[in-house]
Amino acid sequence: MRFIDRIDEMTALEHEYQRDSASMVIVYGRRRVGKTELIRHFIQNKPSLYFLATEESESMNRMSFQEQTADFLDSDLLRSSSVVRWEVLFQQLVAATDGQRMVIVIDEFQYIGRSNPAFLSVFQRVWDNILSKANVMVILCGSLVSMMMSQTLHYDSPLYGRRTAQIKLRPITFRHYHEFFEEPLSEGGLIRRYSITGGIPKYIEMFRQSRDLREAIRGSLLTPSSFLFDEPNFLLQREVSDIGSYFSILRVIAAGNHKPSKIAALIQQKQTNLPRYLNVLMELDLVQREVPVTEADPDKSKKGLYQIRDNFIRFWFQFVYPNRSYIEMGHADVVMNKLEQNFIDSHVSFVYEEICRERLWNLSATGKLPGLLENVGRWWDSSHEIDVVGLSEEDRLLVLGECKYWAGPTGLNVLAQLEQKAAFVEWHREKRSVIYVLFSIHGFSEDLKSAAAARKDVLLV
Repeated sequence: MRFIDRIDEMTALEHEYQRDSASMVIVYGRRRVGKTELIRHFIQNKPSLYFLATEESESMNRMSFQEQTADFLDSDLLRSSSVVRWEVLFQQLVAATDGQRMVIVIDEFQYIGRSNPAFLSVFQRVWDNILSKANVMVILCGSLVSMMMSQTLHYDSPLYGRRTAQIKLRPITFRHYHEFFEEPLSEGGLIRRYSITGGIPKYIEMFRQSRDLREAIRGSLLTPSSFLFDEPNFLLQREVSDIGSYFSILRVIAAGNHKPSKIAALIQQKQTNLPRYLNVLMELDLVQREVPVTEADPDKSKKGLYQIRDNFIRFWFQFVYPNRSYIEMGHADVVMNKLEQNFIDSHVSFVYEEICRERLWNLSATGKLPGLLENVGRWWDSSHEIDVVGLSEEDRLLVLGECKYWAGPTGLNVLAQLEQKAAFVEWHREKRSVIYVLFSIHGFSEDLKSAAAARKDVLLV
């Protein structure tokens, strides 16, 4: 599979590689997001040792690291030696660099620390006494997000303060999504696939094997033996202990319940217990808290709603998890029919709104708007909602957008409705400029195109 995007991450890694002193980079992110591929691409043509830790004991990992180090150094003496201290192995590596910059990668680093928490203090000594004084770049990588954070980034970790950079690898954005496909797909086809796979390279790879989306869904999701059928369980089972509570929360959010009070009531928990679960899900990038974009103090706002951030997780909890019994009993057709009836309106259209918000950022960054936006999100009050809103405090610019993923072209009535909603947005009402942006998957009616051509405050995308 081709290496897509990751320009910023590669730039950050190259910057660390060019340091005059030792560097330690923490790379972390959810399973299958492409961490190992990023590192593999980065270390090409560089003197490097890549070690993949396992869930075995620390001593077994040390023995494996010794074997790999011996192979790297082509040292029969090291192969036959009995080594009981990590320091010896890193001393051997550093001595062999002969002044040349070397990259040492420990992938799934958290497994060693989990098998023996004392290893973190051992590695701290290795860094302080050996690696920090050598011409090396160390990359510690892991896919258990909460554990990587506690072991390497949190204040109480022995490694706290040692890192020179950290990269939380996130899914690929939609604007790069088309690059995964050698044969071009329509915009609608890309959006529908993206609504399921999100920007997770491994999922995209599974779905690009078939140009027929129905066939891809059936083969990858609606077969009990399929690769992705039980993926959320694998994703969460090592991150959390009470997996049932997290599944319940994700399911009720996917069903359209976004208020904390409603979520707590449906899972039969006290609302005061909810934040600890939601905070973990947000840390894992599976859930996000949303407030109206015009809120002055988002953290203290009482209007917060919780949305599933990950496209695949949202899709799975909407269409797979509630129908597992049908799938297990071989009735995938029943699930497929239910899915086709609701796929666009209850899933794809919401993902399209997120894509449009991403596009609004791009419009701002490329100078297509009369101001540089500082914030983009949604807006709502008790009776109105606007899909896309962008704000520029400096320019007193308010951008209001509607997103239409429906069969026909978007008409002039949608612009009229958006203009009416603008009156309810209080943000700098006394002095502001307003731009209207309409996003439509199937184009625009002739009367809307004529109206937009005659106005400077209307943009059609």
